[in-house]
Amino acid sequence: MRLKTKLVLAITALVFLIAGVVSLVYVHQLVKAAVLEAYDTNLMVADQVRYALQNALEAGLKDRTVDPNNPGELRALVAETVQNDPALQATLTSVIRYSSTVYDVNIADSEGTVVLSDPPGNEGKPLPARTNYDGLRKAGPVPMMMQVFGEPRVLDIVAPLQNNGKLFASVHVGVHTSLLRAVYEPLLRKAVWLMGFVLIAALLAAFLLSNLALRPLTEISRQLDRLTAAGGAPIEERAPKRQDVAAQVSTKIEKIGQRMRNVEEVYSALRENLDQILGNLQDGILLFTEDRRAVLVSEAARRFLQVDRDNLLGLQAREILEDSKVLGRTLREAIEAGRNMDKEEIRTEGGRRIQASVNFINDDETQKGLGALVTLHDLESAAEIESELELSRRMAAIGRLTSGVGHEVKNPINAIVVHLELLKSKLGESNGPATRHLEVIDAEIRRLDRVVQTLVDFARPVEVQLREQDLRPVIGDVLALAADELTMRRVTLISHIPAEPLIANVDGDLLKQAALNVIQNGAQAMPDGGRLEVTLEEDRDQGENQAKTGKPNGTGGGGAYPATYSAVLRVADEGIGIPDEIRDKIFDLYFTTKIGGSGIGLAMTYRILQLHHGSVEVQSRRGRGTEFRLRIPLAAAERGRRNLQPAAVEDQKGMGE
Repeated sequence: MRLKTKLVLAITALVFLIAGVVSLVYVHQLVKAAVLEAYDTNLMVADQVRYALQNALEAGLKDRTVDPNNPGELRALVAETVQNDPALQATLTSVIRYSSTVYDVNIADSEGTVVLSDPPGNEGKPLPARTNYDGLRKAGPVPMMMQVFGEPRVLDIVAPLQNNGKLFASVHVGVHTSLLRAVYEPLLRKAVWLMGFVLIAALLAAFLLSNLALRPLTEISRQLDRLTAAGGAPIEERAPKRQDVAAQVSTKIEKIGQRMRNVEEVYSALRENLDQILGNLQDGILLFTEDRRAVLVSEAARRFLQVDRDNLLGLQAREILEDSKVLGRTLREAIEAGRNMDKEEIRTEGGRRIQASVNFINDDETQKGLGALVTLHDLESAAEIESELELSRRMAAIGRLTSGVGHEVKNPINAIVVHLELLKSKLGESNGPATRHLEVIDAEIRRLDRVVQTLVDFARPVEVQLREQDLRPVIGDVLALAADELTMRRVTLISHIPAEPLIANVDGDLLKQAALNVIQNGAQAMPDGGRLEVTLEEDRDQGENQAKTGKPNGTGGGGAYPATYSAVLRVADEGIGIPDEIRDKIFDLYFTTKIGGSGIGLAMTYRILQLHHGSVEVQSRRGRGTEFRLRIPLAAAERGRRNLQPAAVEDQKGMGE
């Protein structure tokens, strides 16, 4: 079916529907008016007959005596009076003759027996069973129409005559539904003719409107051909010819939409790959158009320039590069002057060294400027990465060394312990000088055995059992474990735990051990007591912190990693601080400055954070305390928006040095 035919049928059906509904409402109003008018007229007729009946009874029963205990005698006297009163009979005859809707009139006594009727013939018979006219008068639109247009029947209008509150006689006026229809049948025919006229007018209007509505489609089809001609052959040459212009336009639009979807998919894939590449780059990249508007800004460039705004695309270079900062001012001057800059070293306010380049892009044929490319390179990143690699190599070498040494030392210690026990048994229970020396040897051998066992445990591969869980209960358990020791050392614990969950993929036991090691070290750094502040919070990126401070975050891993969302545990004490000359050694195995310390705690902490793809940072000033930062990457779903409910966390006891 062609579109023009569909439009004609749709418009015609709509107009016909509206005309039909309006006509039905009109017919219903006519029927309702006829019903109400007939009711009022016939009710007045019933009242007239009742009045005539009342006069006849008063005149006929005057001076007549009846036995009150004989109701039959009274009914017979009433019937005789009614039937012999000429005025009452004349009233009934005039009602039937001059009322167009009255079918019959019946007068009944108190027992429901007809004593007088017009037309005659019902005297002495019970009243016919009829529906009261009130039901039709109070009916809704649909029931009223069904009763009037349905099977013909007689409806009853009743006018009772009472004496001392009791029914004495009643007047029943019958109204036939066919007589009601005859009253407004001419009006109904007019409504039908009106509907027919409206339908014919609707067909003509639909035909004209469809032609007017479809006339622009031919022009639209030609415009679509012009739109696609630049990209190849017109669409209509590849589409089947159709007589229906609307179908041709629909086919062309569908094919254009498919082209646009294909282009959008390619663009989305390219944009995603570009964003991924730029996100992994440590160098900052900014691309400006000829009018100095930004069309590409990498995440690293945001950190270098310390820009807090999220949407930088479309902004002018002067809006992105601030004059108040050395890096932004230098780049802005070069861009506005149109001057190329080749690997110029710029030192920021925080002392960080940035290598900047500005290259202007020109069209080879027209030599017209197309834009400018700005690249920023952190000269300290390579040194930091090398430091991280060197520390990792040292830890790996220490692990291999300790594994071999622990194995070789463990066997001789076991043999010495066995022979020492044999020597004790041969000497017996004597308390001589030799026994005291043997006890000293036994104690030292056991201490050496504990050291070797710790060495073996450190070198043994750790099985990490990662699962997503809320970091708040994990740190809460650590604080509960360390509470007694902190109280004993007169250390006041101040903790800051966020209200919202921080979901990370971690091994709860290992993370508790790492955090407990740092907290215990902080408490031991304050021999006279003090404040130990433990803070768990979300940190967008440690690279941003470096950009804000202009310097590295301190000793530890992760100084040059790409931007991620992470949680950071800060442990700050008020101790004597860590001297600069030993700060790079605190994560080395067996390096310690504490009497009786093993030098394993911080090395184990560093290793645990590496297993979680995190980092450990430390900032310290002599005499002003030390702050350790344990950075743990958040779970993938948590990085978008932290809407996850905290996972259940098992109660596990932490271990630490």
